[in-house]
Amino acid sequence: MNDELKNIIIYNNPSGEVRVDVFVQDETVWLTQKSLAELFDTSTQNITTHLKNIYAGAELQEDATCKEILQVQREGNREVSRNTKFYNLDAIISVGYRVNSSKATQFRIWATQTLKEFIIKGFVLDDNRLKQGQTLFGKDYFKELLRRVRSIRASERRIYQQVTDIFAECSINYDKNAEITKNFYAMVQNKFHYAITGRTAAEIIYQLADKTKDNMGLSTWKNAPDGRIIKTDVLIAKNYLQEKEISQLERTITGYFDYIEGLIERENTFTMEQLAESVNKFLTFNEYKILQGKGMISKLQADKRAIKEYDEFNKTQKIISDFDKLLKKTDL
Repeated sequence: MNDELKNIIIYNNPSGEVRVDVFVQDETVWLTQKSLAELFDTSTQNITTHLKNIYAGAELQEDATCKEILQVQREGNREVSRNTKFYNLDAIISVGYRVNSSKATQFRIWATQTLKEFIIKGFVLDDNRLKQGQTLFGKDYFKELLRRVRSIRASERRIYQQVTDIFAECSINYDKNAEITKNFYAMVQNKFHYAITGRTAAEIIYQLADKTKDNMGLSTWKNAPDGRIIKTDVLIAKNYLQEKEISQLERTITGYFDYIEGLIERENTFTMEQLAESVNKFLTFNEYKILQGKGMISKLQADKRAIKEYDEFNKTQKIISDFDKLLKKTDL
């Protein structure tokens, strides 16, 4: 992430409420036009136009809100020193009200709910955590994040729900309605299934659901080993995996959790994009197969086939009832 953009971040928290994080230095924030463009997801030309109009209309005084700072940049094989214009919090807010983009809209929602003096006080993420040191995220942030991640891992939620919980907790720009969030939730299970079996969850169900096999090809189900197989059992890919595959799958996801914890301990922060990419990075490093695309079979196709197989299987499935067990024990 751009170092300047560590100072101010727009995101939706898990409850959907928009927040803006600010690192305050000398009671303001300074960003370049390039950083403003990245912040509000627009072009530098648009930022330049808005700033010119702001100053031309006397909305702000340029000498009070803009300053030049000498920066050393590498161009090819040589270092070049240039004066770069930086704009303070007043200019950032004014630009945010003029830009037409989704991120700028988020900013405006937040700005109408929050007074400027709260920014100057330096509150971040929530009202309990103040800025520490010279970075946006102080040590308390990372300690709290580790505590949350470990709490999620210790919970009784299903393992894939734990992965999505961590995505929501650890993304500094989390937005439950963002396209990348929907894609992550839809694909993360398939990425791990494919890494272990070479098949997506839908492909596992489609290829292994078989009415002619014992237990319809399932290795486990809700009422296993002697209880009735119900329709929902045949729609869960993990139920078709062998014990060795389940062990590998659980070990791989546990390793991913360890990987994320290690990054947090080293005080790394994550955007949604970075967290989504972290799954592939982890799997690639560990030399697992990487799923390209969405697979050959859709969930709808897999479910339709599994239900069709189940309807036939259910007509003849053998059930050992509690009464049958009692008879067997008493030899009646």
